[in-house]
Amino acid sequence: MKKLLVTGASGFLGWNVCREAQKTWEVFGVFHTRQVEIANVKMLQADLADAKPMEIMFKDIRPDAVIHCAAFPDPNQCQTNPDASYRNNVQAAVIVATLCAKLGVQCVFTSSDLVFAGNNPPYDEESPVGPVNIYGQHKVGAERGMRKAFPEVTICRMPLMFGDAPANAKSIVQPLIAAIIDKKETRLFTDEFRTPVSGMAAAKGLLLALERAPGLLHLGGRERVSRYDIGVLVAKAIGRDASGIVSALQKENTGAAPRARDVSLSSEKAFDLGYDPGTIEEQVRELECVKAVQ
Repeated sequence: MKKLLVTGASGFLGWNVCREAQKTWEVFGVFHTRQVEIANVKMLQADLADAKPMEIMFKDIRPDAVIHCAAFPDPNQCQTNPDASYRNNVQAAVIVATLCAKLGVQCVFTSSDLVFAGNNPPYDEESPVGPVNIYGQHKVGAERGMRKAFPEVTICRMPLMFGDAPANAKSIVQPLIAAIIDKKETRLFTDEFRTPVSGMAAAKGLLLALERAPGLLHLGGRERVSRYDIGVLVAKAIGRDASGIVSALQKENTGAAPRARDVSLSSEKAFDLGYDPGTIEEQVRELECVKAVQ
């Protein structure tokens, strides 16, 4: 069985990738500070931004492929701590790509829809980038640095994601479920749009990209929705009243990072390859965290 190394295995996306990949790969999950247990996955601790220990780990494992999911993912934290963002989102990514190039290892990188400005959606793979915050800028920097280090890298731009998560991580769904059940008011933007997918759908898309390796691929969903729309869908899925989901506008944002208005992805290239995340409602209803409260 071929060996797959997944970075960021204790985070939302990496955890989902590990769970899906272990069905067909021998999976090694890399975490930095928060260890989780995943069935049939060997967990390893590493600082991805430290090149020498990383090279030793690569040579010990000899992976056939790498999916680089690890990131400093909160745009507000990146905005207020740009040095940590650069180290984790750019420096680590370039080290991973450099090692993959040196050892002849196939590599897939998870970038973001936030590389776009949000003024001219939907965005396909040929659209010019123009990030409005530091997180997006550093994702662009990682894309360019990885391509320079390893021209054969596959870059997958990911949309907003939701779904099941390990104990020390979460997506937008878990707080929504808790708020809906507790009947707490939750204000969600109606004027900010994405093309979201579940973590498991994203994982399947990344494994498909690993198989096909097309260079640059968007892995968005088929539907353009707001966060408010997602909140209503979650309430419907768990059979609860959605009256606590209240509409809000981007201008009410108090976070440090500027927010793009609409970074909806056009993912026709991936759909043509066989990527099929399904509808958002279908994906929400399949979540373990949703089934647990239905």
